[in-house]
Amino acid sequence: MKVKQLFFFSTLLLLFTGAFAQEIGPAKPYSIVIKGGHIIDPKNNVDEVMDIAIKDGKIAAIAKSIDGRQGTQLVNAKGMFITPGLIDLHVHFFWGQDGSGYMNARAGLPADGFTFPAGVTTVVDAGSPGWKSFELYKKQTIDQSQTRVLAMLNIVSEGMDSRNESDIEHMDPKSTADMAKKYPEHIVGVKLAHFSGRGPLAHTWIPTDRALEAGRLANIPIMVDFGSANPYLPLDSLFNVKFRPGDMYTHAFGGNPEVGLTTQSGRESIVDISTKKVKEYVIRAQKRGVIFDIGFGGSSFLFSQGIPAIKSGFYPNSISTDLHTGSMNNAMKNMPNIMSLFMAMGMPFKEVIKASTWNPAQQIKRPELGNLSVGSEADIALFTLRKGNFGFYARDGRIAGKNRLETEMTIRAGRIVYNLNAIAEPNLLPDGPRQRPANAPQNP
Repeated sequence: MKVKQLFFFSTLLLLFTGAFAQEIGPAKPYSIVIKGGHIIDPKNNVDEVMDIAIKDGKIAAIAKSIDGRQGTQLVNAKGMFITPGLIDLHVHFFWGQDGSGYMNARAGLPADGFTFPAGVTTVVDAGSPGWKSFELYKKQTIDQSQTRVLAMLNIVSEGMDSRNESDIEHMDPKSTADMAKKYPEHIVGVKLAHFSGRGPLAHTWIPTDRALEAGRLANIPIMVDFGSANPYLPLDSLFNVKFRPGDMYTHAFGGNPEVGLTTQSGRESIVDISTKKVKEYVIRAQKRGVIFDIGFGGSSFLFSQGIPAIKSGFYPNSISTDLHTGSMNNAMKNMPNIMSLFMAMGMPFKEVIKASTWNPAQQIKRPELGNLSVGSEADIALFTLRKGNFGFYARDGRIAGKNRLETEMTIRAGRIVYNLNAIAEPNLLPDGPRQRPANAPQNP
């Protein structure tokens, strides 16, 4: 009797598992297939409608036609643009309560809530932590984010702490370089920001020189955001004497809106507003490899600088936000808004994509990022390019535009992390915050 019962239940089990296997079918070769989208991949010179397949978190295939039934999820991207996940080269994500300025303070933002809805998969924190605060930043922000978070280390030891930014004694090149060499997978540059000298130090190159020394010691680029000086520090000297090829000038289209710095204090502008032309030494600097980054921020962009530059064919190397609590709901908003603004000024669409993906990847010496090569990590953004009447503004005015980018989907490391209009089949709900194993690599 027992043998017969065992045979009966075994037969039922085999029938059930066979029916279940038939229902779910064999394992599919791809996790996601994206069909019918127009790919813009500047690194690989791709500008056409093609399909993409993803497997094990990486781009497995790109072809004219990939069978959508081969993917566990199918994404219908018809009428959309597909780009590499955007790289925002200038953010402030050192959120917290115990510091000041943009260091462990409320001006900072948590990464994932402000990246994926904008199509951003990689960010570079532009100097919020310094060498003394970086390991806290790593624990608090880098290790807790699905977004790939990289950082430029502030030359000021505490970071972008408003209490010490203009104190030269807090600028230690060796300790900064040592921390950068300790965490090369996370630290991609050195940042000098907001220095405003006083008294006999109202006009000095010492902070720039110390940032450059740290950059040389760690073999990484520096990014400079001039504060103010009286008299101002000439940009020609910064670009063509101090800077190495690959060093970056952020807030490149900022400056003094009223007089273009015919006065002798503050910071100089790259466009002479009396002639509406980019200064010759600026063009020369870009040709020799100096990087011009936007860093739009709360008030660090001017149409009086941007429009003449774009019309003359002088394009920024990288488009970035300077994202923080003071800029996120202002004229800046997010990467797609700034990208749309640059299109409204006349910058070609493909150049805008390049300045938001492949260019910044090269600037931070991470050529594995910012592209859609087969074998690359599947960081992908899908956009709708809306047509209509749109407006964009800055602190010196407003312009109209006919196009606006809207993020439809963001894929980070092969996972759909933002899906505006439910264009995947099936649409899977997230399973809550991921718990990484203790020995798992953080932020690959």
